[in-house]
Amino acid sequence: MKTLVVYTYPNHKSLNYAFLQQIIKGSNENPTITGLQVVDLYEEDFNPVLVFNEQKRRRDMHTDPYLEKYREQIKWADKIVFIYPIWWGRPPAMLMGYIDQLFASDFAYKDKRGLFPEGLLRGKSVVCVSTMKGPTYYPFLWLNNAHKVLLKRALFNFVGIKKVKFFEFGNMESSKGSQIKKLKKVYDYFKKVGN
Repeated sequence: MKTLVVYTYPNHKSLNYAFLQQIIKGSNENPTITGLQVVDLYEEDFNPVLVFNEQKRRRDMHTDPYLEKYREQIKWADKIVFIYPIWWGRPPAMLMGYIDQLFASDFAYKDKRGLFPEGLLRGKSVVCVSTMKGPTYYPFLWLNNAHKVLLKRALFNFVGIKKVKFFEFGNMESSKGSQIKKLKKVYDYFKKVGN
């Protein structure tokens, strides 16, 4: 199983970075994970801004040379892991810009007659590891799970990815938080996970 990790947080002295390190450690100890690549969107200075003009058209996004490296990583991966904070009830703009550009027509899906497109990323799986300042139940009680619905239904299912797992960790800025337990939970998962 080849695993691509997309890390989206601007600070390497953060809890999100600690989750990244545990994912790498667990993956390296898992014999079913045969390859691991990490994309650090902030470190790479990824440009999340969509630009469409006379030279750059939306319908050509699936062939944009700037995005070729990222498309190849997604094609290569069996499992895609996203690490990000929840800000204002959703993933950060940097990650959404990555998604807007990479999960493009004729790469991630193909329009066809009927209500739904053909998902071109079938057979892949996704794991989302997110952190938030508020309590873990906040998105469920106050936002009707908007974050999960957005990613699972409106994005991953749309492009053919049916197997999606979420690790949502709340109260991460609390001095009473159980960060060590949560880090171990993620490490244990990646140490044992199969396809």
